Order: sequence, then C-alpha cells, then structure tokens
Amino acid sequence: MANLSLFHRALLILLICLPFVGGTFTVLIINGERVPDGILRYMASLQTNKGEHLCGGFLISDWFVISAAHCEYGNPQSVVLGTSDLSNIDDDTMRYTISKCKAPFKFSLDSDIMLLKVSTLSKPCPLKPVPLPLPEVKVLEDAQCRVAGWGSTQTNGPESKHLRMANVSIISHKICSNKWAEADLKLPDEVICAGGYKTTKGFCQGDSGGPLICNGTAVGVVSFNYFSICDYPTLPNVYTGLIKFLPWIKNVILQNDC
Repeated sequence: MANLSLFHRALLILLICLPFVGGTFTVLIINGERVPDGILRYMASLQTNKGEHLCGGFLISDWFVISAAHCEYGNPQSVVLGTSDLSNIDDDTMRYTISKCKAPFKFSLDSDIMLLKVSTLSKPCPLKPVPLPLPEVKVLEDAQCRVAGWGSTQTNGPESKHLRMANVSIISHKICSNKWAEADLKLPDEVICAGGYKTTKGFCQGDSGGPLICNGTAVGVVSFNYFSICDYPTLPNVYTGLIKFLPWIKNVILQNDC
C-alpha cells in the first residue's frame, strides 16, 4: 500500500468492507445477539435489483434514510424497512424505491455518508425514525453504545437473514488515531471509533451504513474496519460522525427534496 495515496488507501479499506454478494459488494455484527421482532424498526436494508442485502441504513424522518457513501458502489436500488427478518419481506409494505440526495461535499474518509429519499406511491414511511443528536452533544470515551446490522457473524462467514446487534464502547480519538497510524492511515478529527479493539464485538461485512446508537440517538454511521478482519480486529472500528452533517441533513428534511 506504500505507493497509494492516503485517499486511495482509505477507499481500498472501505471497499474491502463491502461484502461480496452475487457479484456486488456488501459489514455485519460480531458476537452480538439477535434483535427481537418489533424493535429497531428504523433499520434499513439497502438492496440490489435482485433483492439481495447490500448495506445497512437507518430511517431519520418519514422520507429519508442515511447510509454510508461507499455503499453506492454496490448500486442499491431499494431499501427494506420495518422488519428484522430479511427472509420474510412484504414488498408492498416494506420495500421502498430510493433516490440519492446530492451532497454539498465530496466523498472522503471523513464524509462517508449518503442521504436517500424513500418513496412508495408518494406516501411517507409510517415507521418511527431514530432521533439525531443535538449539535452540542459530545460522544464520550467509554460510553456504551449499540451497533446493528445484517450479515456474517464471523470473518468471511455467511450472511444472517436476521438483524443482530452488539454493545460497543466508544474509544478515544487519540487512541484510535494512534492505532490507525500504525496502518499508515491518518484519521480525520470528526470520525468516531467504537468496538473492534480490545474486544471481540463490533461490525463486519454487511453492516456498512448502519447507525451507531448512543443514549437512544444515532451519532455515527458504520464506515470501515481493517481489511474486513472482523473476529478479533487489532484496530478500532470507525464510524462517520453525524454532528458535522446536521445542517445539511436538516435542510434536506425541511425542504423535503434532494
């Protein structure tokens, strides 16, 4: 990797974090537990035109879903909402067409975020969205948070059709940055690190785009780990921090237009 630029090294890591499904790429929950039916209904499954799970996401209003920008490389065509079981989908009530909102920034290591507008028969999604953080919120070191998603539960393992979740602790940016420097990657200031370091819990292929939930609010978006090593990672898992994107997100929601 020595001859690659910082951005291209980061992009390579991001793409490796997409699981390979039916010719496309798709990060999943390691050492978590199955999510009971009826909760976390704001969780979204971004899917291919063949109905295959590609990435995670989460509903933030009755019209909009957030996911990771690198999930666009898998060419998602729809999202499924309102179920924890991807083997039992009612296309008429759970599947939504999507359109990508134009972002006022370029995709980079600290802006791995994508906003999608969902629609079906011009009706808003009736599900309860997950709250976004207040601008002044600080994500504190060692805070207990939660990550959720679908897919393999071990490195290179098969997908899980059932949504799974795991509790993870916030890792200080200083420690996270120092560890990633060992892999010759400089972390931006705004990313959040949780899980995947000094723990056996975290995300893996298939969870990209899902939320990091702290105190009931979504504070981050699943972004990348180290070369898809999921069982006992030596480097912290990294999430895109949501707070710096709140003005853009709130303006899109207010305008109800991408």
